[in-house]
Amino acid sequence: MKLENKVAIVTGAGRGIGAAIARIFAQNGASVACVSRTLENAKKTADEIQAMGRKAIPYAVDVSSAAESEATIQKIFTDFERVDVLVNNAGVTRDGLLARMSESDWDTVLDTNLKGAFLWTKPVARAMVKQRSGCIVNISSVVGLVGNGGQSNYAASKAGLIGFTKSVAREFASRGVTCNAIAPGFIVSDMTDSLPDAIKQKVVQAIPLGAFGKPEDIAEAALFLASPAGHYVTGQVLAVDGGMTM
Repeated sequence: MKLENKVAIVTGAGRGIGAAIARIFAQNGASVACVSRTLENAKKTADEIQAMGRKAIPYAVDVSSAAESEATIQKIFTDFERVDVLVNNAGVTRDGLLARMSESDWDTVLDTNLKGAFLWTKPVARAMVKQRSGCIVNISSVVGLVGNGGQSNYAASKAGLIGFTKSVAREFASRGVTCNAIAPGFIVSDMTDSLPDAIKQKVVQAIPLGAFGKPEDIAEAALFLASPAGHYVTGQVLAVDGGMTM
């Protein structure tokens, strides 16, 4: 049990990659604070984990809100007493060409994807420094590495998350706290399921391994970084993308 007696926070845990990470952490012994924008989604994941016999509590919060985040983090520390792993996975998209992008769409994406990671990392890292151990995993994207037309706001947020990751890793390494990023490629989701077959085929042709990834592929990478096996890895960006960015 790689995470036995560990406590993990996973934001965006209500579905997709976040839910897969929460589940695999629990399967490997962790107790999990399941954070999502809606209580319904957070509770769904928490219920699955509780069915495994592990402790899990759902929390509904907008991670871009400083007040909501601070209150929720305080409650998590009350409920679990400590935090060993933080996964900043919560994210949104508001796609559109730059020439037509509204200021609101820009702000929503940057506030959730990048500011949200700041709001959660700062207080949690402070506690990790005191206990002189901890792991932070930020879920970025291959779009943050190479860009993508129609996603300037999303690419900026995910590229910013990579710079944030490296800076946090440098600041806290001497206190035994690691910080890394995972850059997923095209992962099976509700969004990819709705794509026309012709577009799916075109995307797959651009992936050397010839297939979309699964949320579990990202979860396995997060487990590695959060487990003792990844204790000597910090400040890195792990692209889990089927070879797209090689």
